[in-house]
Amino acid sequence: MLAWGFGFIWFMQILKQPPAPNAAHTDAIVVLTGGSLRLEAGLALLAANTAPKLFVSGVYTGVGVQQLLRLSRNQPEALDCCIALGYAANDTRGNAVETAAWMKSEGRNSLQLVTANYHMPRSLLEFRHALPVVAITPHPVSSPHVPLDQWWRKPATGLFLFGEYSKYLFAYARILVSPIIDFLSTFKKP
Repeated sequence: MLAWGFGFIWFMQILKQPPAPNAAHTDAIVVLTGGSLRLEAGLALLAANTAPKLFVSGVYTGVGVQQLLRLSRNQPEALDCCIALGYAANDTRGNAVETAAWMKSEGRNSLQLVTANYHMPRSLLEFRHALPVVAITPHPVSSPHVPLDQWWRKPATGLFLFGEYSKYLFAYARILVSPIIDFLSTFKKP
């Protein structure tokens, strides 16, 4: 329990680190759905020419590029040519797998990952596992609904962050044991 507590303190320190001041130029921008500010940040990076293409992972079936642009309100429709949507992902691991397939099909080798700051550690873990040779630049977005300053004063925020840290640990453990599971699965009878 003590290790979990110290780990949570480390996790909170990572979340409070400011994003890099200038976005690096990459082959793609990847936005994980889950908040309008994420999409706005991704579109701003695309408009600033930090990458030639934006991929939005985990989009609801039936939602198109024009609808996403309308949701972001003030983004030029000229960007719709440079946006691709992924509909297969239902979770962070799925985002990583879906993005890996898209990056391979597009022949892209670097990306800027846009997601909420509280979600970034787990996202980086999953993405680095699914895309081991792709250079990933994190672009965390602060959520007004999850204030990191004085999180302990708001029980709902604290519980949410405890849950996110637990999900991070679970993903880390799964990735750590996945080579063993893969090895053992080779001994299955046909």
